[in-house]
Order: sequence, then C-alpha cells, then structure tokens
Amino acid sequence: MPNGVLAKSLIHKSMGQENPKQDQIFQESSPPKRSLRQAIEVISSLISYSLPIKVFAVKWQLIRNKLEELNSSLIAIEDCDSCQNPIVSGMMSAVLASARDCYDLARRCVDLSYSGKLLMQSDLDAMVAKFDRHVRNLSGIFTAGILSQGFAIVVSRPGVNACKDDVRFYVRDLLTRIKIGDLEMKRHALVNLYDVVVEDEKYVKIIVEVDDIVNILVSLLDSMEMELQQDAVKVVAVISGFDSYRSILIGAGIIGPLIRVLESGSEISKEGAARSLQKLTKNSDNAWSVSAYGGVTALLKICASADSTAELISPACGVLRNLAGVDEIKRFMIEEGAVSTFIKLARSKDEGVQISSIEFLQNIASGDESVRQLVVKEGGIRALVRVFDPKIARSSKSREMALRAIENLCFSSASSISVLMSYGFMDQLLFFLRNGDVSAQELALKAAFRLSGTSEETKKAMGDAGFMSEFVKFLDAKSFEVREMAAVALTSLVSVPKNRKKFVQDDRNVGFLLQLLDQEETNSGSKKLLISILLSLTSCNSGRKQIASSGYLKNIEKLAEAEVSDAKRLVRKLSTNRFRSMLNGIWHS
Repeated sequence: MPNGVLAKSLIHKSMGQENPKQDQIFQESSPPKRSLRQAIEVISSLISYSLPIKVFAVKWQLIRNKLEELNSSLIAIEDCDSCQNPIVSGMMSAVLASARDCYDLARRCVDLSYSGKLLMQSDLDAMVAKFDRHVRNLSGIFTAGILSQGFAIVVSRPGVNACKDDVRFYVRDLLTRIKIGDLEMKRHALVNLYDVVVEDEKYVKIIVEVDDIVNILVSLLDSMEMELQQDAVKVVAVISGFDSYRSILIGAGIIGPLIRVLESGSEISKEGAARSLQKLTKNSDNAWSVSAYGGVTALLKICASADSTAELISPACGVLRNLAGVDEIKRFMIEEGAVSTFIKLARSKDEGVQISSIEFLQNIASGDESVRQLVVKEGGIRALVRVFDPKIARSSKSREMALRAIENLCFSSASSISVLMSYGFMDQLLFFLRNGDVSAQELALKAAFRLSGTSEETKKAMGDAGFMSEFVKFLDAKSFEVREMAAVALTSLVSVPKNRKKFVQDDRNVGFLLQLLDQEETNSGSKKLLISILLSLTSCNSGRKQIASSGYLKNIEKLAEAEVSDAKRLVRKLSTNRFRSMLNGIWHS
C-alpha cells in the first residue's frame, strides 16, 4: 500500500472509522492500548509519507524531527503499563487529531494544492508547535514517575553484524529512557550506552547523528544526581576521543559543564572530565574556552592539592600542557606558581603523574629562556636527575622523559650543565651506557653525543669520567646511526689535548680503531669517521707513534690512493718530521 494511502487509512481508523476486521484485531485489547498502538502506527506512516515532499523542505524536516521524538516517547509508553493511565489515554486523542491535521497539510504539499505560501508556512509552524507541545506533555508525565524501570520492556542490544537501522533503533530507545525514565532507568540506559560506545565506534557515529542525545549528555553533566553525572561523563570521555566528533561536543557547549564538574563533581566525574578536556584541547582553538570558564585555575588547584588522586592529576597535567601553547595562558600559569607545582609533581612515585608533569615543564619552557631559567632556579634539574637516577626504582618511560627534559632544559647552557654535573649526572649517563638494555643504551648514547658537542670543560669532564672507552665499544655496532654518533662524539672528545693523551695511554684503543678501519669497505661512511678520529690522534706524539708502528699503514696508504676523505691528510701527518725515515716509501702527493 502506498505511504499516502496507508497514512490516510490509519488516520481514518484512529478517528473511529475502522472496519469490522480491524475491530476484531483490537477486541482483546483495552481501549487505551488500542489508541496508543494506532498513534504509533499513524506517526510512523506520517513520517514516511512526508519524506518525498519537495516544498517547504526545512519546515517538514522540523516536523519529522518532532514526529520521531514523539514516536520514541509513545514506544516507551507502550513498553510499560503507563498506557493504562487515563491522562495518557486522553493525550492519545489529541495526538491523533494533530496527526490528522498534519496529514492534511502533507497531502496539500504533495499535490501543490495549498492556497498561498505564507499561509502554508504559518500552518506548518503551528504544526511544529503542536507536536512539540505533545512531546513536552509526555515528558512531564514521565517526570512525574509514571514510567518506571520495573514495567519497561528492555530492548536487546543488536548483534555485531546488525544493520544501521537496528543500531539506530537501539540508541533511540536508550535516548528515550534517558530523557523520560526515572533515576534507575536513566542510569541503566547510560550504562548501556557507555558499554556500546566503548566497544564499537559505529554506535558513537549513530549517537552524534541522533537528535538531542549529545545535548542531553551535556545537560546531565550539570545534574544534581552524582550517579547520572558520572555515567554521562564516562560516555562523553569516549566520544571526545574521536577527532571527527569533538567539534560536535564543542558546538553543544560542553566546555563549561566539564569545568563545573572539575570544580564540584565527584572524584570519578572529575577524572572523566579531565580526560575529556585533555582530548578536546588538542585543538588549541579550544584553549580560550577552557580559560574563559575558569578552567586553568580549577586545573592548577587540582594539581596542587594533596587530596587529588594520580588518576585525576595526570589528565589535568595533560590539559594544562595543551594550554601552555597559548602565551597569555602560559604567563597566567607561571604567575599562579605552576612551575614549582609541577616540579613537586615530577618527584611523584606515580609514573603517569611523573611523565605528565615532566612533559608540562618541557612545554612551558620550550623556546622561552626566562621560563627555562625559572625551572632551573626552582630546582627542576635536581628533580629530573633524581628521576633519571639508576639507583632509584623508576619505569623506563619515566627515565626516558626525564633524560629528554634534561637535554632540552640544560644542554644549551654551560651553567646548567655545571649544575647537572654537580648532581652526578655524568655517572648516571655512563651507568646506562655500560649497563642499560639496548633502548636505554641508545638513549644514553644520544644524550652523550649531544653533550660532547658542548663546552670544552664538559668534554674534559666526559674524558675524565671514562666516556671515550665506552664510545669505542659502539664503533662496531650493527646500526650505522649508533656507529656514527659514537665516532662523532669520540672525535669531539679527542679534539681536547688532555683527552687525546688519556685515550692513547691504552694501546688497545688505537689498535681497535685501526682494526675497524681495515674491516670497513672503501669510502664507507664509517671508514671516513674512523679516519677523522685517527687524524685527531696524530696531534699527539704518542698517538702518531702508535699508528705509524702498527701493521695497518699499507691499508691507510691504499685509502689515500682511493681518494678517501682525510686519508691523504693522515698520511702526510704520519710522514713528517722525525717519522719520515720510519715511513720511507710511504705514499706522498
């Protein structure tokens, strides 16, 4: 049967014009149940009938939205014993009368038989208002407690391969329960909603498409019922994890309610709100909204409070880290004592808090010398060195973050490096070079490589500490990157006369370099680096003597003939002065 005929037939039946067969269908049902079922059928048919209408498209979409909302409420009533209530029964007559009027308007729009556009627009606006009033009236009845969990029929969750319509129906059912159920029903629906969005992204997509559900979740964040607030926050935290849906949450005005949860919600609600804000503030455009609602102050208060849990502090740190990219907000944080607060947090025993606080300190000091100096002044270096200390039990992730922060905050300043050394940082770094696992050794090598490129005093200190022998060990590593860093760092250290003398005191060092040189392919990157180190060693008499008296001179000679970088210079160095007679016959150019 075509939609128009079906809708017209159902409306006629609802007005008391049923045929005898129809009477038989409903003869075992009570009149309230019958009128409710008719109302649901009429509304559903009316929605379908209005879909092809081309004129006044925006108006008809508004009407359909209200019809769908009304239909969800009617289905919820049918699932309970509430249809027996005389108030509900009386409302069905009004709903059916409005449906009859709406059908008449729809028919005239389909046939283009309306008398004037302005008049039809006015009639359609009135129809939207009618259906809105029905929805609000039903909502008022439900709020009064007519609908309860004990009488509700639970709609089963669709299977894994369910179609989109089944998923949408399930979500709409949950929405209806959240909107009009009692406290128990609302909570049960929110828990079910959380379960599905955690497990399946398609439910998140449906949620943001279904009218009102995001707005209702946002409104529940301000609920006086803490349990509802907690459940709503959990759902919001999941949705905010998807890049494509964050703008919808922002558009629904979620920032303000989340800040209010941080200020006065339960501990569980605060944790969820902080996680949501951390995801939402990945876009710096939202930073000012958080600031405008007092979020920066609320977050700093959480981080400074001894009563805050690690589960709350960690995401709160994350939000502030995201906000630190806005200079005005960063200045406000500094004025409020954020630096000292986060240095204290860096000493926390909780890994998440440690990492988040260290990341914050790096972000806030990045590219800002005055803030970097403030971090140093407030004891930031000592706190970071303590996290990196191998004698204290820490996670590898915490140590990695501490080392990176030390590099970024200290290696550009000679005075900061001096402070580092006074706290025993050199010994710590050397420990991980010698005893760390592969990843720890590589991180330590990268840091030592950077450190070797700083001041002359630092190079001397590294030479005295024993770094040169450790760099030699990495020269035959499988990774070219590791070999290159070790060679460049060693070259830098032996450029200092004191270190050269110390290096050649052990005959094995020079011998090992020459052995590696003999193994490398001609013109390889590693060979060039080894020659560079040997060239530096020729500035030392003992070094020249060890190289010249070794059995690898022919190899060096061949490299010079092959035009390998710096090989000619090395031969010249070895061929001069008092070693000329020793090197008689060695290649000259």
